Amino acid sequence: MEISRDEGSGIIDPGVHSKVQVFIAATAMQIGELAAATGLTRDTLRFYEKRGLLLSRRLANGYRDYPPEAVQWLCYLRAAQALGFTLAEIETGLPLLDDPAAAAPLLRDALVRKLEDIDARIAGLSAMRADLAHELARPGFGCPVLEEQAAA
Repeated sequence: MEISRDEGSGIIDPGVHSKVQVFIAATAMQIGELAAATGLTRDTLRFYEKRGLLLSRRLANGYRDYPPEAVQWLCYLRAAQALGFTLAEIETGLPLLDDPAAAAPLLRDALVRKLEDIDARIAGLSAMRADLAHELARPGFGCPVLEEQAAA
């Protein structure tokens, strides 16, 4: 998911293939409106709310009422997930959009850590692949358990 911000207007450009609508409501929205604006399901929004990732208030009739900035926050959350961050990492370690200028260095540090984590996983997978390739290339490769039993 590619998300960028038009610096002049503060409007989010959700990218070519996004389901995010190109509007941010000026007033609070109910769950169906937020779902339509973000392309997320109502169940996903309820899940995020249950985890504390999305805030709403309850109206007298029991309906959820979401602030207009929820669309922007959900775009941020989905972009972070697309970059490989888990919901737990988003909950605990990633800066929020309250003050983007102050959050920029923290966000950069989080991205550097994520890149290092991905590089470490790639190195581990490469080593595992080399081990498997070595075993498969071994003459007379068979089941190690059966080979041990036959040797005994």
